[in-house]
Amino acid sequence: MLFYDVRKDDAGVEYVKLLDDPYFLVASRGRFPDGPVDLAALDGAPMVAWPPDCAQPALEEALAASGVRPEYMFRAGGNEAVLSMTRAGLGSAILPWLAIHGAGATTDETLSIHELRPAVAHRELYLLRRAHRTLSPLAARAVELTVEIAQDLRRLQ
Repeated sequence: MLFYDVRKDDAGVEYVKLLDDPYFLVASRGRFPDGPVDLAALDGAPMVAWPPDCAQPALEEALAASGVRPEYMFRAGGNEAVLSMTRAGLGSAILPWLAIHGAGATTDETLSIHELRPAVAHRELYLLRRAHRTLSPLAARAVELTVEIAQDLRRLQ
């Protein structure tokens, strides 16, 4: 089994959609006024981001389609590294809710979190597994728990 943020339409893969994960702008406190931030304000702005894999290319394509071309100053695969560079003032970041929530950034007084206007398409999270295979009782229970936890997370959003 694998958690993935891109749907795989492949005959050898079965998937369960877990949740839609909306994007937010994370910035150093004071960088933007409270409230939503217009996407246009990010054109040419310094940004930190994930590497261009998984759902990141779709996010960057959505920004470009809106005429927004940020200047990427730093990329890292880890949420904490991206948030640390944002705290240090290297640039703002557009991250999904789960990454922000999971890293505890919602209570970090050095950061501000903003909705984007217009909103960019959310990422979708899936649980993937090989198709046409019988799950062991342990794996079946893991799937059940994953779906339950995803339902709880949707309620928190």
